Amino acid sequence: MLADVVQVAAAGDVMNTPITWLAWTGLHASPWKLIGWVGALMFGGRWLVQFIASKRYGKPVIPRLFWYMSIVGSVMTLSYFIFGKNDSVGILQNLFPTFTACYSLYLDIKHRGWHRDRNSH
Repeated sequence: MLADVVQVAAAGDVMNTPITWLAWTGLHASPWKLIGWVGALMFGGRWLVQFIASKRYGKPVIPRLFWYMSIVGSVMTLSYFIFGKNDSVGILQNLFPTFTACYSLYLDIKHRGWHRDRNSH
């Protein structure tokens, strides 16, 4: 088994090789799949952040962390679909949210400045 991993690593296809330390869990995941999972959790988890912030302020608010999580999650899932899976549907699905989140973050910083904690929501 170790010889197979070394052989694949020598061939340069490490990112598509199953992660051996996950075998005991029954998961057969490559590093690209792991990047995709983390990106999807990051992108989906932003809604939990938004819910908690809105509950705290008693009105709908979008904290800056929401946009950071959107960008990181989008870039990670976009990377997975470009390099790991080579899936045009996934690429298209994650391409536009990346630019939208970047622009929204730009507007948020422009409107409220870097020290948003000091400004009212």
